[in-house]
Amino acid sequence: MADRISGGAHEVSAVVAIEEEEIAPSGSDVPTPQERKMSWQNLRRHDSLYLESRKLHGRDHSEDDKKKWSVILQLAFQSIGVVYGDIGTSPLYVYAGIFPEGIKHEDDVLGAMSLIFYTLTLIPVIKYVFIVLRANDNGDGGTFALYSLICRYAKVGLIPNAEMEDGEVSNYQLNLPNRRQKRASRIQSALENSHFAKVALLFATMLGTAMVIGDGVLTPCISVLSAVGGITEATSAMTEGRIVWTSVVILVFLFMAQRLGTDKVGYTFAPIIFIWFAFIAAIGVYNFFKYDPTVIKALNPAYIIYYFQRNKKDAWISLGGVVLCITGAEALFADVGHFSVRSIQLSMSLVTYPALICVYAGQSSFLRKNSDLVSHTFYKSTPGSLYWPMFVVAVLASIIASQAMISGTFSIIQQSLSLGCFPRVKVVHTSAKHEGQVYVPEINYLLMLACVCVTLVFKNTTNIGNAYGIAVVFVMTLTSSFLVLIMVMIWKTHILLVITYVVIIGSVELVYLSSVLYKFDQGGYLPLAFAAVMMAIMYVWNSVFRKKYFYELNHKISPEMFNEMVSTTSFRRLPGMAFFYTELVQGIPPIIKHYVEHVPALQSVLVFVTIKSLPISKVPADERFLFRRVEAKEIDVFRCVVRYGYTEVRAEHELFEKILLERLEKFESDRRALCISDGRVEEDEEDGNGFGGAAEAWKQGVVHFIGETEVVAKPGAGFGDRIMINYAYNFLKRNLRQTDQVFEIPHKRMLKVGMTYEL
Repeated sequence: MADRISGGAHEVSAVVAIEEEEIAPSGSDVPTPQERKMSWQNLRRHDSLYLESRKLHGRDHSEDDKKKWSVILQLAFQSIGVVYGDIGTSPLYVYAGIFPEGIKHEDDVLGAMSLIFYTLTLIPVIKYVFIVLRANDNGDGGTFALYSLICRYAKVGLIPNAEMEDGEVSNYQLNLPNRRQKRASRIQSALENSHFAKVALLFATMLGTAMVIGDGVLTPCISVLSAVGGITEATSAMTEGRIVWTSVVILVFLFMAQRLGTDKVGYTFAPIIFIWFAFIAAIGVYNFFKYDPTVIKALNPAYIIYYFQRNKKDAWISLGGVVLCITGAEALFADVGHFSVRSIQLSMSLVTYPALICVYAGQSSFLRKNSDLVSHTFYKSTPGSLYWPMFVVAVLASIIASQAMISGTFSIIQQSLSLGCFPRVKVVHTSAKHEGQVYVPEINYLLMLACVCVTLVFKNTTNIGNAYGIAVVFVMTLTSSFLVLIMVMIWKTHILLVITYVVIIGSVELVYLSSVLYKFDQGGYLPLAFAAVMMAIMYVWNSVFRKKYFYELNHKISPEMFNEMVSTTSFRRLPGMAFFYTELVQGIPPIIKHYVEHVPALQSVLVFVTIKSLPISKVPADERFLFRRVEAKEIDVFRCVVRYGYTEVRAEHELFEKILLERLEKFESDRRALCISDGRVEEDEEDGNGFGGAAEAWKQGVVHFIGETEVVAKPGAGFGDRIMINYAYNFLKRNLRQTDQVFEIPHKRMLKVGMTYEL
């Protein structure tokens, strides 16, 4: 069989499924020997699922528009319980955040209402609902979705594990316009040729991830504190200390319940959030007509100008409170994968947005007549007969809002693992029915500890609101930055539209960012400090992860060297099959040489297994396994690359070993069929590489080899590298899960092979 030189290793590929038209030309019943030879030469470079990937397709979210309206409406209703808890509970604390020192002029309320109205319209509705949702990655959203789109279009990954076959995965391809290619090509070339640009993109992705995790800490604190604080309207016995400790108890209960799973969030809690929106909308309309309907004048943006003319610097500072009305807007994009673009657009446009406008208008009308009650606007503006029902629903809604952000944090951690940007933690799928519902035990307890500490230290929503605003606006600004790059390079949007987006939306977000950063010393440092810690952890892990990969890549074993090792008189061929897990997608890892030098024996069938993440959200199950045969003597050696999307992990219930064997047998069977058609069977059998040995070897026993590598800084390394590798990385590695715990490898059939890498 012909050689395939790939990264220094001679590997052979075969096709799993061969359609007749791929071999025989039109009008011919039986291919000639020359035609068979040409067919072999044309097909041998493709991966084992080449033809399957052409016939099978992943989830096509472009079909959402074709769904029945009943299904879309059902999804829209379910999304209310997952997506809008955070932004929906913002009326609890927005006006208190805008006017922490009280209202100085009655028309300031009109200016604040105008700011709220246009901010809600511009950011959540125009930006996210009608623009950003278009940038979904096969239906999934979030910072990683944007980064994955860029990675698929331009070669900006820092680890060279991309393969030609990856582009053949059915949902990998991008549907690109063919206009404005020149500008897009220049930007693509600049990204691919700049190491700084690649690092900057990864850094921005990690920063966005850290900020979202910070959001997951602050949302439960501010939501629960705001809701529980409403009890002071009913009794003066609830002091600030009691409110704080009640909130802590609720938070602890909330985090302890995470292990039960979050798969029913959208279905169980959607009615509660819907009732919440109905209540706040009705109360808002009631207050609007009861107190001062003239607040409708706030639709005139001139009141924003008047507001800034009167208050100048104080008006700019108050923007940090205005931005709280759009907390959770990022969830519109991040959670789209659980529903659909159309359902999110409908639920936002028909339920969430109108309800929020009504409640803020009602609160504005109330404050026009009761400006001294701004610190407790929400509960003070609630009619007395509705106080207790509203209090109960508010507490439940705040818990649901917290639940949604906690679940989102778990998903973010899962995606970080796929890029090698986060230390190994256990990701548990809590639902076999609903995709994306995961639980990360270590992160759950760290979040709980952080939430309890923040609540006990800050005690009120004002300082937490200052911190909250920074996390929110930072993530929005990063999303806009990625989106502009996607507009120019992938969508090839007209330059005037790109400039319009930057001038209007980009400039508004930068103004808000400048305002929230002003409150750095009033609690704003919290998300930045938290993000700095998370970034340090992610940077250390990712840097050493890449150094390890390049070490293995530079020290990989060639097939000739491998054949020389197994051809010695002392080498023994054992019955059975061995799976050897490695990060490399090409070539034989150096640890195999280390093993054979000390234990000169290997199983008769050796499979190098690489679990690799592609820059797409999901990989169709039938396109997950990519096989090649490595030319070796004495034993049968195969390369298996198992490809997952960044939102997927291998669940415990998957019979991974059995599925891998079935695919390997199919690979051998189809390779045999191709060789028979080409008249090469005898040649392969003479080389000792016969067919059908995998099934027999599996019956004789399977062993899983795990490379347990220790890393140390090489002699002469800089002080920073020594600290990062010898101390920081190894500290994280010792205190987190090992490879076998992450992959759920059976301990009775597992062997660990130790080796030290000098990086």
